[in-house]
Amino acid sequence: MIEQLRFRWFKSIEDIEFEPGRVNVFIGANGSGKSNLLEALGVLSAAVQGRVDDAALLRRGVRPGVPALYKCAFSDMKRSKYINFGASSSSASYEVNLYNPIEHPLPVWRYYSENLKRGATSIAGRSHHTRERLNPEAGWIALKVVDFDPQDEAAKLLDELRDFAIYSPDTNTLRGLVPDPQQRPPMGLSGGQIPNALSALLRARDRDPYIGQVCHDALSLIDWAKSYGTASASVMPRSASVGSTERVIKFSDRFMKPGRDTLTAYDASEGALYVLFHAVLAAHPDSPSVCAVDNADHALNPRLARSLLRAICRWYLDSPRPRQVFLTTQNPLALDGLALQNDQVRLFAVDRSKMGRTVVTRVELDEKLRKMANEKDWPLSRLWVMGLMGGVPDV
Repeated sequence: MIEQLRFRWFKSIEDIEFEPGRVNVFIGANGSGKSNLLEALGVLSAAVQGRVDDAALLRRGVRPGVPALYKCAFSDMKRSKYINFGASSSSASYEVNLYNPIEHPLPVWRYYSENLKRGATSIAGRSHHTRERLNPEAGWIALKVVDFDPQDEAAKLLDELRDFAIYSPDTNTLRGLVPDPQQRPPMGLSGGQIPNALSALLRARDRDPYIGQVCHDALSLIDWAKSYGTASASVMPRSASVGSTERVIKFSDRFMKPGRDTLTAYDASEGALYVLFHAVLAAHPDSPSVCAVDNADHALNPRLARSLLRAICRWYLDSPRPRQVFLTTQNPLALDGLALQNDQVRLFAVDRSKMGRTVVTRVELDEKLRKMANEKDWPLSRLWVMGLMGGVPDV
């Protein structure tokens, strides 16, 4: 699991270092830099894979950008030559510097330096002083890692970073109305092919107690549904004018009479689709071990967002397959679903300093916040809205 992240000179991030847990939630004003944090991790992931270009970034859900926009441009600092990213586990670390000239931008970012450590010992790396004739557009450590034992802690860290992706599900893609431009197993970054991924999950629920529990939890969050599943689009009730994928999600409405109680993702509430999206991402065996969901509360009623965040904490903490997730949210009530008494569930407030830098602060229930919560019966949502935890706009 990633235990420390450091990003420097990327967009609104001049120098940030923080320690994530297993479930990580970022709150903050619009434009504070929450998405920049996720994208910094995405650029790091592409660097670990061995090539940083638009295709590699898009595959991870990162918005491609020219060097003039990727590199810090604060008026009171010197122009940064490169952008820097690093990650550490309990026994390994990886750091990379990437450069690309602002005046004559290249289609591929170049490696200025790399360093992979096992403990405090460097085991592979490169620098601009390296005498070997190395291709600057190709990651050196991505080539060297093929010689590592898969159980090596350094190799495990690289594997976790390599598969990282930022998911941003949207309603039309979840309904199957539009194709997902970034498809990857088990589903696309916008939620494409979720019927197939959900179908695999449902087939496994009887033999896998953990998957069975996640499927049960998801149904309990959809209060109007008696059941859910998938079916061929050709046998489902839908208008002939509505396009669809070959397979669709189906629901049975517990309030409707038999024979008229079946509907597809096209007719179901979008909140139900987002619940199933999060369930698939958390429990599917092919989901990346480290991932992010930007605007995780999108389209959710505040109370449903709270219940879903509570379920997400359980799903990732109880998973037999080690998983780590990064979420952004703007819904105050979602915070009330966080099990902050567990140290592996961590809340971070993201702000812009007076000089415009993105600042990340871990929100812990210190004595002052606990006193307000206990004596005044104020939940986290109220503490946040009142500005007592940071991460609120100055408007």
